[in-house]
Amino acid sequence: MSRPCAGQKRILVVEDELEITRVCRRTLVPEGYQVDIATNGAIAEQMLQEEDYDLIIVDIKTPVMDGKQLYQNMNERYPELVGKTIFTTGDVIGDETQDFLEKTGRPFLHKPFTLEELKVIVRETLKQLD
Repeated sequence: MSRPCAGQKRILVVEDELEITRVCRRTLVPEGYQVDIATNGAIAEQMLQEEDYDLIIVDIKTPVMDGKQLYQNMNERYPELVGKTIFTTGDVIGDETQDFLEKTGRPFLHKPFTLEELKVIVRETLKQLD
């Protein structure tokens, strides 16, 4: 993986839908962010061991390891990353997912989301972290 330029924020997108990863990359790279992609939570976990990320955008439902499992693992192994997480979900939010999102207190986007919604939630979350 290439090194971000000085001051450039690095974002990990954990998403198994190719079109969503393309949208994230095409939207966020021109905004000045470096974007890495993991197609599931297990790959993301490996990447978190190798790189430092300023923000992690996590789809709740991915194969192998879903976003909830990844978040729980991050909470145990990388608690400093928990506050850097944004969730996405394409499901109609059921009670279990709603409870999970409420417990985490993390921002989330419903899919499909607009490019502007993505830009705004990323900017606002990073601003809160500074």
